[in-house]
Amino acid sequence: MEKKGLLAEFKDFLAQGNALDLAVGVVIGGAFNAVVTAIVEAFINPIIGAINGGIDFSDWKLGLFPVGELIMAVLNFIIVAFVLFVIVRTANAAKAKANAAKIAEEKKKAEEEEAAKKAAEEEAAKKAEEPVELLRQILEAVKK
Repeated sequence: MEKKGLLAEFKDFLAQGNALDLAVGVVIGGAFNAVVTAIVEAFINPIIGAINGGIDFSDWKLGLFPVGELIMAVLNFIIVAFVLFVIVRTANAAKAKANAAKIAEEKKKAEEEEAAKKAAEEEAAKKAEEPVELLRQILEAVKK
């Protein structure tokens, strides 16, 4: 096994595409996080605030420990995760619908091609039968 230098290995790592895919994922994830956060802050949090009477847990303390921040962080995580779940689920449903239409179109095309192939085979068989029939007629005429 050939021993490579650190820079050569790093260059190979970057050339594999994994790092680029990861970078794109992080950037897209950051931008998507901004969208999800905006949805949560603009729509979801006001609804939850109206339901629980506007209670803010962030000032709660358990002795010296500020557990309110932890409670708020966990609640925000659950809310963001749920909103993200709904968005991804909707996107997957739309993608599945588009794929179903594409699959149906491909199936129809394959059926049409199969029908055309069968018709061509029948036509070829019919044309192949014509000389045989002609020979039968000649044989009948010779026998008479």
